[in-house]
Amino acid sequence: MTDPRSGVAVPVPAGFRIGRWEVGEPIASGAFGSVYAARAVDGGAAGEPAEAALKFLPTGTRTPRQLHHLRDLAERELTLHRRCRQPRLIRMYEALTVDAPECPDLDGATVLVLERAESSLAALLSLVSLVAPGPLPGAGTLLVQICEGLAQLHGAGWVHGDLKPGNVLLMAQGAGSAAAAGSGAADAVAPDTVRLADFNLAAELEGTHAYSPAFSTPDYTPPELLWSEIGERGRLVRQSADIWAFGVLAHLVLTGTPPFPGGTPAARRDAVLSYAQGRGGLRLSPALPSPWREIVRDCLAPTHEERAAHDAPSLLRRTKEAAGTAAHAPAPRRRLRRAVAAGGAALLLMAASAGVTALLLGGASGAAQESKAPAGYDRCKKGHVCFFTESTGKGDMCSWFGFDEDWRTGTISCPWSGSTPPRSVFNNGVDGSYTAVSYYPGDDFRGRQGCISRLGRTDLPAGQEKLRSHRWVKSC
Repeated sequence: MTDPRSGVAVPVPAGFRIGRWEVGEPIASGAFGSVYAARAVDGGAAGEPAEAALKFLPTGTRTPRQLHHLRDLAERELTLHRRCRQPRLIRMYEALTVDAPECPDLDGATVLVLERAESSLAALLSLVSLVAPGPLPGAGTLLVQICEGLAQLHGAGWVHGDLKPGNVLLMAQGAGSAAAAGSGAADAVAPDTVRLADFNLAAELEGTHAYSPAFSTPDYTPPELLWSEIGERGRLVRQSADIWAFGVLAHLVLTGTPPFPGGTPAARRDAVLSYAQGRGGLRLSPALPSPWREIVRDCLAPTHEERAAHDAPSLLRRTKEAAGTAAHAPAPRRRLRRAVAAGGAALLLMAASAGVTALLLGGASGAAQESKAPAGYDRCKKGHVCFFTESTGKGDMCSWFGFDEDWRTGTISCPWSGSTPPRSVFNNGVDGSYTAVSYYPGDDFRGRQGCISRLGRTDLPAGQEKLRSHRWVKSC
């Protein structure tokens, strides 16, 4: 099996303790840090959160040049979190420093304890591309919320510097709604969904501009920064760079394709330069809806001066009009779930092999379904784990093939689980990093009742508690 910690920027062993947090599985990793799921060892006592995402930034034992860059990135993110507490920006609970001389690679690392997200826009785009390539369900509503975050960030005097799908996080339904309502966001559809995140390239304005490290994601970098000079303080950036990135992101979300042609980032970068130098026009996808075409075109104006006329507040007003938020369109997560559920088991198996489900960590990708087919374990499809109301696979069945583990409030609930304990189980999973299944009577993986390895099938003891959740694990 592949170790999920292999290849991450900052390897942290499972069970590592820092402050009141115990480290779990990795969620994501970039060039400068790694994010891990974590649970509070006190269970979230006294109203404190019970789970979080820990972002490890290796600011300890590195070369002097590396230390300079890494400490600068960590300080940028810390400063923004401390100064900006807005409902559309991921929340930081606290910042810690690792004191572990016995772990040289971790000792001295900065750890940001962040609000835990359910998924990311990048993961959902990947899943939808597997179901039916094209626009993301609920794209307009999602873009309004992203633009709200951009307006909040710009209004506080900052440039994000790395706006892209991987840095747009989607929260579990209900998270943060009070904060959103209390900040004047009550007119937004599904106010709990979007958070902007990853601010280690963010920069605070000094008048009309700021200085940022010379790092960026090519597909979301405006033309003027592709050939910009790098001074002692870094690269000069303006908020219009985020406007360009929003235009690229909007085109991708609304059509399923990037706005510039090319099969690789390098080819698309060359197309951007050709466009900015007047050697090629802007050829937006015919699938781009009419109300959004003008918005995307304005965001992708080739120069800072042209883009500067379209700031985040004005774009927010226009995106709300284009999305028709007054009509209260369905929340994007629900519409996406219906689309993903319609894609069948193959989707989640493909996603798992690509590492997408590691990002979801309990997100909107899984599906459970009740069946009244003839009794027997053979009803459990390959890649699924199935629980039955009677022994030897008889009776009613609920089966899961992804990471939607809550039996009663998940994407599709298990109807009988609230009143009937299961009497048998079959784990018909496939080879991969997560193949065994642990199951629990609690809704947040409390009080483990048992575990079953891949291809195991067994009767469960009579009198067992009613189950509420399960999760895929590496081994029992």
